[in-house]
Amino acid sequence: MLTSGAREKVEKLIACHPKKEAALLRVLHIVQQDQGYLSPETIASVADLMGMPAIKLYEVATFYTLYNKKPVGKYLIQVCANLSCSLMGADNLIRYLKDRLGVQVGETTPDNKFTLVTVQCLGSCGTAPMMQINDQYYEKLDEARIEQILASL
Repeated sequence: MLTSGAREKVEKLIACHPKKEAALLRVLHIVQQDQGYLSPETIASVADLMGMPAIKLYEVATFYTLYNKKPVGKYLIQVCANLSCSLMGADNLIRYLKDRLGVQVGETTPDNKFTLVTVQCLGSCGTAPMMQINDQYYEKLDEARIEQILASL
């Protein structure tokens, strides 16, 4: 299932750690970069490669919100919904994004361009409300700024 390049990266990473479990988060990240998300089949394949039970990888993948368990759009919009962002208006921004994109939280637009999710903390409380799109942070947001961001994508 993995491309040869991803498989090689995973094997190198596993070999660098005396305990395979120590490499698990990074391995899952490599696999997600390669596949776009962590399907049950991919998790099982990587578990075999690591010599670990698939349930162990599945538990880790489902615990952390940074791992996608289903396909996502080209742009994964993660809106922080934790306390600081909520107090600064994240709920209104989530509502705005749902209306603007025509999807509910956890859904992808029909053109597979945007997936909207909420997360519990992106570690940018001082610049709330904020969101992350793929690997880019967008902070101190309001509806006008969100509209500019979406238009640029």
